[in-house]
Amino acid sequence: MEILEKLIKSVPPIHVLEVIIGIHSTLVKTDDSCGIASTIKYACPHENIRNAGNLEQLNLRELAEYAMSDNLLEASIGMAAINCAFSSRITEYKIINAKNIILEKGYNKTVGIIGHFPFLEKQRDQYKNCYIFEKQPQEGDFLESDIAEFLPKVDVAAITATSLTNHTFEGICEHLPINSFNIILGPSTPLSPILFNFGIDAISGSIVDDYELVKKFVLQATPTRNLQGIIMATIFKEDYS
Repeated sequence: MEILEKLIKSVPPIHVLEVIIGIHSTLVKTDDSCGIASTIKYACPHENIRNAGNLEQLNLRELAEYAMSDNLLEASIGMAAINCAFSSRITEYKIINAKNIILEKGYNKTVGIIGHFPFLEKQRDQYKNCYIFEKQPQEGDFLESDIAEFLPKVDVAAITATSLTNHTFEGICEHLPINSFNIILGPSTPLSPILFNFGIDAISGSIVDDYELVKKFVLQATPTRNLQGIIMATIFKEDYS
């Protein structure tokens, strides 16, 4: 989990104001920043979270270290803490929805997508081939065990950032073709150039623009794609060369 170690090392040990764990999203708030991540609940659903009830007594780096946990609810908190640290540092980004980048780069090409995103149903016929790999596969999806065989054949790879939360990211990257265009996406995505060192070309995440608004929707179980008060932001490797 080298990538998580590098990300956590860059998180300052500053005071945490609030931790919100919604059914779909998790929020971590400090004095001047906020981070969001998807809440992963398909494993250890009844396992307690360490320091539950007192999470705000931990500093931001201590919360970020939860990303290393095998308890994926704890790991979700850790990713939100990491994203809290990086969201306030990124000033140069482009407001682009990741699905548009995938369509532009992958049109009439072979695309491999880790995670079944809702927008795929409207885009699949735009690609020569579209391999969707999913932990909980829907009809037509490939299994995680198929990644080693099919991912090396793609021109464009789109990787859900929950692969960081569930610690599969680096294993996935081992199967990326040398010349593929690779994007990591989703609310759990850290907007950090550190990811460029792991073969990623575009980093698409979310910046919380209106914390109180986002908090309201998170507490009322709003799916990620329907959240208000966030900005979909992307940074490109070519802009950091």
